[in-house]
Amino acid sequence: MILVTGGTGLVGAHLLLYLIESESLGVEKIRAIYRNSETIEKTKSLFQLYDKSSLFAAIEWVPGDIIDVPTLEHAFEGIDYVYHSAALISFDPKDEDLMRKTNIEGTANIVNFCLAKGVKKLCYISSTAALGDLAGNETIITEEVEWNPEKPHSDYAISKYGAEMEIWRGQQEGLDVIIVNPGIIIGPGFQDQGSGLLFKKVADGLRYYTLGTAAFIAVSDVARMAVQLMKSEIRNERYVLIGQNILFRDILYTIADALKVKRPTRHIKPYAMEIAWRMDWVLANIFRRKRQLTRATATASYSKQEYSTKKIKTALNTDFLDVHQYIKEISNL
Repeated sequence: MILVTGGTGLVGAHLLLYLIESESLGVEKIRAIYRNSETIEKTKSLFQLYDKSSLFAAIEWVPGDIIDVPTLEHAFEGIDYVYHSAALISFDPKDEDLMRKTNIEGTANIVNFCLAKGVKKLCYISSTAALGDLAGNETIITEEVEWNPEKPHSDYAISKYGAEMEIWRGQQEGLDVIIVNPGIIIGPGFQDQGSGLLFKKVADGLRYYTLGTAAFIAVSDVARMAVQLMKSEIRNERYVLIGQNILFRDILYTIADALKVKRPTRHIKPYAMEIAWRMDWVLANIFRRKRQLTRATATASYSKQEYSTKKIKTALNTDFLDVHQYIKEISNL
């Protein structure tokens, strides 16, 4: 039996759909955990969006929380394979403690149960945020680039890196593991989180763009490649999953065109972003609201990093969907 954590989120829901549709898998063999029964409706809505409502009943839902150890006991009964995609994504410094607890401690709990229950293989959905930092003689980020603790990292990046350390601990204790490091994941059905918020902002009339570069990938590619790696003989490896390295301006243009709304027209330069995040900090403290723009997100908006996908392409003899075309397709769903 297969267990999926984070099944009520963008990646987890697509993993569930891909697993059920897989021809070599019996549909009675998938279990997913949930914290709140209302969140299951998001995944159900995604299946409806793809016209796959009939497949939703194949999922066995059990209550569970990755940071609540007793609730995981039943979830792991009879489990052979685990896809761990549950995580807290936030760039608000006020969420640091909860994010570290969820992403690091929660992952440690999953690893411990995998070891205790004799799970055959664990796939962890990490992030490019957890990858290393370029040295002076390096220009492209690969799986081999080393993490430099002396360089600044966002709280989210630190939490995902810490989670990966727990995965490798499990590997050292005898657990077969796979780590995938996707970039910004684009997909439909979850407009209140992740890249869905980007679509919402553009739809609401986002006016500004930056000329930083980011790594994007279609969520269907993340699900497909994670499953293919788990079904393969490959073990104890990590893979960068990137569809394309794209300018923020260009991705915003593509989203705007797909939604048939006006493109952002104003280029906001790095110095303006530096002013903006400081103003946001002041306003957030005055009005006691969540941060809309942090130093980490401001810096990311104009940084230019490029990632290599040579390793995954070689391992699976595969390629990625064109992100621009994928955005057009999901906008019509």
